[in-house]
Amino acid sequence: MASKTLTEILLVDFRWIVVVLFLLPASFLYNLFYSVRSKIIFKLHSAPRSHDAKVAGIQKQVRKWKESGAKIKMCTARPGWQTMSFRKPMYKKTSYQINCNLVDVLDVDTKRKVVRVEPLVSMGQLSETLAPLGWTIPIVPELDDLTVGGLVMGTGVESSSHIYGLFQHICLSYELVLADGSVVKCSENENSDLFYAVPWSYGTLGLLTAVEIMIIPATKYIRLHYEPVVGLQNVVDKFESACRDTKKNKYVEGLLYTLDEAVIMTGEMVEDSEVEPDKVNDISKWYKPWFFVHVRDILKKREKTYEYVPLREYYHRHSRALFWEIQDIVPFGNNIIFRYLFGWLLPVKVSLLKLTQTETVKKLYENNHIIQDLLVPTSTMKKCCEEFDRLVNVYPVWLCPFLLPNNPGMLQPAKGMTSDLYVDIGVYGVPKGRRFHPVETTRAVEDLVEQSKGFQMLYADTYRTREEFRRMFDHGLYDKMRKKYSCEGAFPEVYDKVNKNVRD
Repeated sequence: MASKTLTEILLVDFRWIVVVLFLLPASFLYNLFYSVRSKIIFKLHSAPRSHDAKVAGIQKQVRKWKESGAKIKMCTARPGWQTMSFRKPMYKKTSYQINCNLVDVLDVDTKRKVVRVEPLVSMGQLSETLAPLGWTIPIVPELDDLTVGGLVMGTGVESSSHIYGLFQHICLSYELVLADGSVVKCSENENSDLFYAVPWSYGTLGLLTAVEIMIIPATKYIRLHYEPVVGLQNVVDKFESACRDTKKNKYVEGLLYTLDEAVIMTGEMVEDSEVEPDKVNDISKWYKPWFFVHVRDILKKREKTYEYVPLREYYHRHSRALFWEIQDIVPFGNNIIFRYLFGWLLPVKVSLLKLTQTETVKKLYENNHIIQDLLVPTSTMKKCCEEFDRLVNVYPVWLCPFLLPNNPGMLQPAKGMTSDLYVDIGVYGVPKGRRFHPVETTRAVEDLVEQSKGFQMLYADTYRTREEFRRMFDHGLYDKMRKKYSCEGAFPEVYDKVNKNVRD
């Protein structure tokens, strides 16, 4: 990789000045405002009453689009910088934009064990609402700002996914405004084909307006076990055996620090009476080390250990450091002095990072950074880790297991698969090797995923051709729904929303 110019050094290596002095305070105030607003709205029960009016407003906009001649395709008006993807969608500039201000928790029904939410409800907002009531959703993707809509239309995975599957598998129903302006509800028993086609469709079958998600009882704490493991084959074996023991291990996660060193973490909810006070660790306190650093310190000791972590803090354990991405932006961010003085302002919002990103920073980021989540069968885990080490040499690597039921839709296990257990291998950071090239390396990674009968998360860069993309994802039901609900002239295809050529 070419050396950086003085301008590039100032814009990249000293970007922390902007982040610390401006973006951290702005992120804190933004989060505080929306947290207070969410609590007030939920307490006043005003969201359910206003939801129908908001949906009617979306219907009105769609009908206006039709009356105008439906000359260009529709998308939501949510600005690209507000999404969690590090790329901005260029297609919005040439689309008919529909305003969808759907940001509220609508109802928590403990009898039916269901929470009903609007699609822009975030994971932080949802866990903050449910935790005081003694409930949680079975899968809580760890970054605070991930939204329900993004996790439905894209996907989401967490350390409980070896039991529950992907985020779409805990969703019970979807409400959408279709291309003709009508509202439809779909579930396993009602409009089931549409229900199974919605996940991974990226808003190309309709405008999502509400989601029902299953909830389960929650305790206040989780007992979290840490086991350092040496040797890649041992890591794979330990990881897979932990996933198979679902009676004991309700949460399973691995952090790979080198190709041959990892910590495998397993956990289960515990009652207050089981908690040992001297073993409690409030990991999300502002002065605490970042979670991946805490786990790395355990790896160095080479000893098994356990501790009790507040459940909500466990769910959002990777939020403060954006896994470990923040260390490349604020290199001294885990310093004890910084943590005590500024740690309470974290996490910085990805949306604000994107909003303040210059063209130079964006280009450097693209040429010197990789962010990919690759969903592959655990049987290929060892080979994939070895190839990622050769291609990008980025650590830590996130290892998160999940089941993949053989449901209709875009994501289906390949024929002949002997196991439904997969692993999300998350690679985020600055490649250390000299071989890295954004297009060629990503293409090589995508080829490996396809050869492994796996899938690529589509929030990140994808350089697949249309034909290659359709090989990776099953379009049978999706194409059928596109035709049935007259989507061809109303919404772009998935490929036309996620391919790198339409992302800035």
